[in-house]
Amino acid sequence: MPQMQDSNFSQTLTYLCEHNDQGAMGIVVNQTMPLQLGEVLDQLNIEADRCLHRDMQVLKGGPVHSDRGFVLHDGGSHWKSSMTVTESLSMTTSLDILEAIGRNQGPQRFIIALGCAGWEAGQLEKELMENTWLTCPAWESALFDLPLEHRLDAAAQRLGVELSLLSGQIGHA
Repeated sequence: MPQMQDSNFSQTLTYLCEHNDQGAMGIVVNQTMPLQLGEVLDQLNIEADRCLHRDMQVLKGGPVHSDRGFVLHDGGSHWKSSMTVTESLSMTTSLDILEAIGRNQGPQRFIIALGCAGWEAGQLEKELMENTWLTCPAWESALFDLPLEHRLDAAAQRLGVELSLLSGQIGHA
């Protein structure tokens, strides 16, 4: 929402990956870091000279675990450290997926982020009740097909909302 003051989340679109009674976890999917995938692979000594995705921008996934990589991808969860997000999407945090991507043998569609967004048990529910977040159903093409700079507006438009017309001011009757 426009009144969001937290610089980690102002003007962001966050894809919620997990939400249960222990808390929630998501990835900010429209903010980049000054870092490309090739640089990450080089830092990790992963052979990637022929990697087709070396120039892919790494996302700033959120303020939690900002030193850890998160790969949101299609193609199932057959990597060492994966969790199923939806029927067609998984989240992987192990090096084996980066090694496969470096060899052009990874998932067909993916995004890579450093860090994630996290909420303790009940925290996200409280923020939703306080109208801190505008929520919409997720759709994969927003993650993989839309340019980063269009993702937030596209999510709002799916709800019939024009973000530039929303006010952060609260009125009293």
